Amino acid sequence: MADQEGGDLVSQLVDLVRKFSGLPECRNAVRVMYGNLVRRVKLLSPLFEELKDSGEQLDDDDVQGLRSLKTALNLALQLLKSVNEGSKTFQALQIDRTCDKFRVITTQIEEALCKIQYDRLDIPEEVLEQIILVHQQFKRAVQTESPDLQLQTDLAIVKKGKEPDLETVKRLSEKLHLTTINDLRSESVAIHDLVISTVGDHENFLETASFLLKKINDYVMQVNPAHDSPDREKRFTRHRSPVIPDDFRCPISLELMKDPVIVSTGQTYERSCIQKWLDAGHKTCPKTQQTLLHTALTPNYVLKSLIALWCDSNGIELPKSQGNSKNMKAGRTGSECDQSAIALLLEKLANGNSDEQRAAAGELRLLAKRNTDNRICIADAGAIPLLVELLSSGDSRTQEHAVTALLNLSINEANKGIIVSVGAIPDIVDVLKNGSMEARENAAATLFSLSVVDENKVAIGAAGAILPLIDLLQEGTPRGKKDAATAIFNLCIYQGNKVRAVRAGIVGPLMRLVKDASDGMMDEALAILAIIASHHEGKAAIGRAEPIPILIDVVGTGSARNRENGVSILWCVCAGDMECLQMMKEFGAEEVLKELAENGTDRAKRKAVSVLELLHRVEPVVNL
Repeated sequence: MADQEGGDLVSQLVDLVRKFSGLPECRNAVRVMYGNLVRRVKLLSPLFEELKDSGEQLDDDDVQGLRSLKTALNLALQLLKSVNEGSKTFQALQIDRTCDKFRVITTQIEEALCKIQYDRLDIPEEVLEQIILVHQQFKRAVQTESPDLQLQTDLAIVKKGKEPDLETVKRLSEKLHLTTINDLRSESVAIHDLVISTVGDHENFLETASFLLKKINDYVMQVNPAHDSPDREKRFTRHRSPVIPDDFRCPISLELMKDPVIVSTGQTYERSCIQKWLDAGHKTCPKTQQTLLHTALTPNYVLKSLIALWCDSNGIELPKSQGNSKNMKAGRTGSECDQSAIALLLEKLANGNSDEQRAAAGELRLLAKRNTDNRICIADAGAIPLLVELLSSGDSRTQEHAVTALLNLSINEANKGIIVSVGAIPDIVDVLKNGSMEARENAAATLFSLSVVDENKVAIGAAGAILPLIDLLQEGTPRGKKDAATAIFNLCIYQGNKVRAVRAGIVGPLMRLVKDASDGMMDEALAILAIIASHHEGKAAIGRAEPIPILIDVVGTGSARNRENGVSILWCVCAGDMECLQMMKEFGAEEVLKELAENGTDRAKRKAVSVLELLHRVEPVVNL
C-alpha cells in the first residue's frame, strides 16, 4: 500500500512543481520572497523526476514525508497565487502578515524535507547534492529571509497617516511597479474589486491603500505625464467641444464628477449624489440594483486625477463644489438669461414650424444634459408635455431630440414623476419599437431611468416595453445593447415583468450572449438570467435551453461576479430536478463547485455549497 501511495505522491509532486514553473513574475512588495520560494521549489524537481522514473520502493517514513511535502507545496502555491493578484498597494500595506505566511510555509516545507531519507535513496549524486543544498536554503530562509527594510520604513510613514515626501513616494512607485497611467488604472480596478468583497476589518486598509495610490498617481502625473499607452494622446486631444468620457460622468447626475467615490458594488458615483441616495434610505446601488454590503464610500483618487488631467488637456475648468447660494431660491437655480432662453425655445416647440421644432428640441436636449439647474428650469417652464407630443413626430431627428431631452430631464427625481404623469410611457415605448436606432437606444435608457421608481416598473412592463427591449438587445449598437440590458434587468426586479420577459423569449438571446463573449455582454446576460431564474417560468425556460455545460464553464473560468451569477442560476434551475443534477455530475461540476466554495465571493460560496449538497443526494447511475 505504501509503495502504491508513494508512486502516486511522486507523480502528483512532479505535476505540482510544474505548476510553480508556470507562475508569472511577481511585481509587488514581496517579489524577492516570492521569487526565492518559486526558485527553491523548482530545484526540488530533479528529486521527484528521479523517483518517478526509477519506481523505487519507499518506506513509510518517506511516504509520510512526501505527503507532508505535498500539503506544504499546495499551500505555497495558493499563497503565491494570492500575493500575485489583486491590489499591489493593499498587499504592500499587509506585508508583515504576508511575510509571516511565507515563513510558515517555508518552515512546513523544511520540516517535510527532514522526514524524507533522501541520502538513502537510489538517486544520482548530483541530484542528491542539489537536494541537500536546497534543503539548507529552506532552513536558512526560515531564520534570515525578510522583506525590503526600506520598503517597510516607507510604508510605515503612510500607515501612520503622515504625508510622505517626494523621494518616499518615488521609491514606493518603483518598488510596487506603479510607474505608468496604465499601471495605475489596473491598480484602481483592483481596489474596486476589493471594495466589492471587503467589509469589516479591511476597510481601514482600503482607505490607506486609496490614499497611497493617490500619492503615487500624483507623482506619476507630475514627473512623467506622457508615459502611457499609445492611444493616450488620441484620448486627451484638445478640441473645442470635448465629449465628456462616460467613465467621468456620475451615473446618477450624468455630470462630470468632482469627488468620485466607490460603493461596495464597485460602481463609482459623485459623492454628493450617492450620499443623497443613501440619506433617502436606499440600501441598493442605483446602477446595478444590487444590495450594498456596507455604506462606506471609498475615494476614487485615480479617477479624480484622470478627470483633472482630462480637464487640463481640454482647457476645461475643473468641477467646483456646489452651493453657489446667490442663485438659490427654494431649491431652484438658474439665471434669468437661461430662463428667457428656455421660454423662447418652448415657444418654438409649441408654435414653430417643423424645422424650428427640431432645432428647439435639439437645444433643449443639450441644455438638459449640461447641468441640474437647467433640468429644473426646463421642467418648470412646462417643456415636458411639449416634448412628449414630439415623440410621435414624423421627423426622425425631431423624435430623437425629444426622447433624448426627456432622458436628460429624467435624471432629476421630480422630473421622473412629471414625465410619467403626462402619460409619456406609451409614447416612449412606441419610439422604442419604431424609431431610428439612436431614438430606440435613448428610449431604452429613458425607460431605465424612469424604472428606478418602483411603481413605474409595473407601468413600463404593462405598456409593452419588454419585447422591443429584447429586440434592441439583439440588434442595437454596443451602447444600445447595454442600455437595453440595463433596462430589462431593472424592470425584471418586479415579478410580473419576469414572466413577460420569459414569455417574450428572452432566454434564447441571453444564452447566445453568454455562449459568445465577443459582444462583451456576458456580464449583463448572466445578471438578467440570474434574476429571472428565481421565477418558476424563468427556471423552466432556462432549463430547456440546455444551459448546464456553458454555466459550468462560467462558474469555472468566469469573473468573480459572473461565477456568482452562474452558480446562482445553476442552483435555481437544478434544485429538485434529478435529471439536471445528474447532468451536472456528468459534466464534472463537483470539482468546479468545490473550488468556488473555497475561493468565490461570500454569496458564491453559499450557493456553491448549496448546489454541492444537492449533488451529494443524487444516486449514482448503475450501468447494468
